[in-house]
Amino acid sequence: MSSKYDALGGFLASRDTSEVPLSFSDIEEIIGGRLPEKAVNIRAWWSNNPSNNTMTKVWLEAGFRTERVDIPGRRLVFRRVARRTASKAPAEQVTTPKLSGSLLDRIRKRMGGTVRVPHGVDLTAPSGETWDAAEQ
Repeated sequence: MSSKYDALGGFLASRDTSEVPLSFSDIEEIIGGRLPEKAVNIRAWWSNNPSNNTMTKVWLEAGFRTERVDIPGRRLVFRRVARRTASKAPAEQVTTPKLSGSLLDRIRKRMGGTVRVPHGVDLTAPSGETWDAAEQ
């Protein structure tokens, strides 16, 4: 089944970079039409849930995920997670190299771009809170 968003999939698949930053205007130019109202107003529209909308399936099939969605700034970044073969076969998973370093360093590398954790912050350290069963 063909969709008006197929041009975006082709555009992304043709990029040689791991990240493709685009403005909403850039995307509208690529697809030759306006984005739905929800796309420009609701961040969840850009989630990587394949049952979310038709356009989501297009960027996932092209081997990309969305990151750094900035609704007020009207821009986002597509990050390559897989490569689509020339025959348009299902995306072939890119192998992830073994990560070395501390647990926190490995978490930072895997979640790059999704969460900002300043160096020196230990996410596993106790918070100092105590919970009393009587308070529940």
